[in-house]
Amino acid sequence: MKVFHLAQENSVLNKFLSEIRDENIQKDSMRFRRNIERIGEVLGYELSKRLNYSTKKVHTPLGVKEINLQDNEVILCSILRAGLPLHDGLLNYFDDAENAFISAYRHHLNNSEDFEIIVEYFASPPIDNKTVLLIDPMLATGRSLVSVYAALKNYGIPKEIHIVSVIGSLDGIDYIKNHFPLNTSLWIADIDNELNEKGYIIPGLGDAGDLAFGQKM
Repeated sequence: MKVFHLAQENSVLNKFLSEIRDENIQKDSMRFRRNIERIGEVLGYELSKRLNYSTKKVHTPLGVKEINLQDNEVILCSILRAGLPLHDGLLNYFDDAENAFISAYRHHLNNSEDFEIIVEYFASPPIDNKTVLLIDPMLATGRSLVSVYAALKNYGIPKEIHIVSVIGSLDGIDYIKNHFPLNTSLWIADIDNELNEKGYIIPGLGDAGDLAFGQKM
């Protein structure tokens, strides 16, 4: 698996990352969603450089211009609900992509810190031989992504997979490396070193879904 860690190079991305992490700024849920969306745009732009291109002719009112345009059949697949703002940012740039949505959540066993991942809902176009962008803002333990990939395989085999995340942990990245095929790339804004005992990223930013849409029951 190729890992593209964008925060290793200084850019305007750092501003968006600082604001989603800042406990005072993140109280503004609209600003939080917009910053996640903008991070999705940055990730999507960088990812687009690795797709396949061919030369097409574009007819202007005054002539013809040859332009290299990407050929991949792209499907954006988001994990509900936290993935929606990130999905919107990618859709701003891949505006002709097909879209898929899948639910995955942690079910804690007997109110303990142990949990299993439950996948209940999946709506997708056919994915065989297409380029799937698997969208999950927080790559903590990696177990949600692995469970989602297992569900995806029931609907076809993608040509390639690009995992798109905002913040991840080293442990989570190591975990998914052992469960995804070799033609998988990870596009991630920033990487933190630790997970706490509940499997949340430290320092991370908290619960991305709650920050974007309000606390859940």
